[in-house]
Amino acid sequence: MLMEEQHDEMRSDIYLLISTLCRQAPDRDLLEFLAHLEIESGINQMTSAWQDLSAAAKVAQVSALEDEYQDLFIGIGKGEIVPFASWHLTGSLMEKPLAAVRQSLTQLGLEREEGVKEPEDHIAAISEVMAALIEQQSEPEAKAFFNQHLATWYGALCRQMESASSAQFYKDVAVLMAAFFDVEQVRYATSPVSTKAKMKIDVKNITTK
Repeated sequence: MLMEEQHDEMRSDIYLLISTLCRQAPDRDLLEFLAHLEIESGINQMTSAWQDLSAAAKVAQVSALEDEYQDLFIGIGKGEIVPFASWHLTGSLMEKPLAAVRQSLTQLGLEREEGVKEPEDHIAAISEVMAALIEQQSEPEAKAFFNQHLATWYGALCRQMESASSAQFYKDVAVLMAAFFDVEQVRYATSPVSTKAKMKIDVKNITTK
């Protein structure tokens, strides 16, 4: 049971890392953390992705990453990456996938925090909700949320991020995201749904009603 709890804690932390990296450029402290990760030896996609991201963090400059993030996620009018479920699933922003995310958040007793501008189908917000659900051991809800709001479009987002002309550090972020989400997809495709009661959750970008 302890090993399972530690594994879930690690999964939650990875979701939070993805959320942070997709919401803003990493600061010096986060780069230092990534540069000095203790990575288990092995030959698999996740290990390779962690090694490459850690190596990229060791040589990255904060100012350069701020420019890279600006070009990728913001740009002039629109960045090279569009980190919203609606866009990848329908070709437009603010469409039915966003309404579906909002409906799920309502069912979970959550709403967007005041002052947060991005719609709730942003990859950072979705990853943050996943982190909270896992942390609170709400596995049935986490499985449903992942399968409905992330499994359907993360591949397109990761490919877009990896192939973006301005992406350097974020190419390695994209590879890690794809490898991690692939593992999560297998987990949620095969894991049984338990009847564990729902738990209240608090996340940085979303607040309980």
